[in-house]
Amino acid sequence: MPVGTHEVEVFEGARGRLEAIAYRLLGSAGDAEDAVQDTFLRWQSADRERIETPEAWLTKVLTNLCLNRLTSARARRETYVGQWLPEPVFAGDRMLGPSETVEQRESVSIAMLTLMERLSAKERVVYVLREAFGYSHAEIAEVLDLTEPNCQQIHRRAKQHLAADRRRVEVDATAARKIVEEFLAAALSGRTDALVKLLADDAIHAGDGGGVVFSLPLPITGAVRVARFLRGLFEPNPARWAMIGGRPLLFPGVANGVPALVLVVDDRVAAVVSLEVTADGIAAVHTQANPGKLERATRHWATGDHGEPFADPW
Repeated sequence: MPVGTHEVEVFEGARGRLEAIAYRLLGSAGDAEDAVQDTFLRWQSADRERIETPEAWLTKVLTNLCLNRLTSARARRETYVGQWLPEPVFAGDRMLGPSETVEQRESVSIAMLTLMERLSAKERVVYVLREAFGYSHAEIAEVLDLTEPNCQQIHRRAKQHLAADRRRVEVDATAARKIVEEFLAAALSGRTDALVKLLADDAIHAGDGGGVVFSLPLPITGAVRVARFLRGLFEPNPARWAMIGGRPLLFPGVANGVPALVLVVDDRVAAVVSLEVTADGIAAVHTQANPGKLERATRHWATGDHGEPFADPW
């Protein structure tokens, strides 16, 4: 059935919300974009005159597409080279979705998206729709073709799997820049103790190079071990720069709600180092350098004014 102007407007009005749901479900901006486009194709071919509530219909179709993608994605990750991390999304990108509540902001953090990999596909859907978008259990049950009590049980189970004792500290853009400046100065100082002072005792570092850029196969845990690794990572190294396309410029940024160091080569985002800050210090450093997971970040970066990079530290 041909899609008229009104039907296109209805879908475009929902696109931002659909992208935000899909990103939280898949942890991949690229996969989320594809899922939303597939949803549009279903909308295009549907008998729209029989659809009473387009928002609910689109959400159900998108969710089922994401459920299928989650199953295949987990199979692919069994053969993924090195650590798998979610795809970073910069502040201001509509894919981040609503951010009025702590739960909404937390649901899109790199730490939470990584934790959600532990959930079953249905647990993840229920948790995201309930915590990040405020859907009732009745509405979620309708989306998943479940009973409401079953939906409530799945939600409780998901929250138990994701229970954490320590929440990150929320910072504004000014504070984020200061944190990134302090982190970069410590990382470039050549002194392990300078970094240790910024890190929580049980801090972790995880990096994703996708088999293209160097990354360790497993996370590093403990402030001293993480500090030693980061000290080496930030030493001048032309061979390592070659893997990301050249000597990078370094900018402060905010990705997934946390301070980030953005490495840019020839106007292309080559890596994003996200810093999860808690009252105990930097609890996690997530480095995303897989080129395939930085395409949306590069497109978004190109549309903004980021000021001058940090003075060339090398």
